[in-house]
Amino acid sequence: MGKKQSGSAEKKPTEKKGGNSKNTDKGDQSEGKGKGGLKAATAINVRHILCEKHSKATEALQKIQEGQRFDKVAQEYSEDKAKAGGSLGWMVRGSMVGAFQDAAFALTPSTVDKPILSPLVKTNFGYHVIMVEGRR
Repeated sequence: MGKKQSGSAEKKPTEKKGGNSKNTDKGDQSEGKGKGGLKAATAINVRHILCEKHSKATEALQKIQEGQRFDKVAQEYSEDKAKAGGSLGWMVRGSMVGAFQDAAFALTPSTVDKPILSPLVKTNFGYHVIMVEGRR
């Protein structure tokens, strides 16, 4: 019986801490808004700006931080098929590349005129600026 208890005791903390540890980094931002951290989500409504060059991605990030709308900057700077304001639509966990997915699921939902952004995320596609509009 001792083995069963230690086995279940080991599982519970890893499941709970594992799920929350990714959110605790960004938890400070979301706690001010609502009750506690982000809820676990299986899908997110995500937008991004993809640039092959770091300098171009940095420039896009600066434009948004200066107050320009995310969708307008995405149309101007993004180099992928999501030219329609950078929208990728609803994406489920597991359908995105690792670094992109980790950054996207850690973000608090926001709007294109006041986006909460990821720092630049490097993938084999290039550099991404990511924002999330919804979680479910």
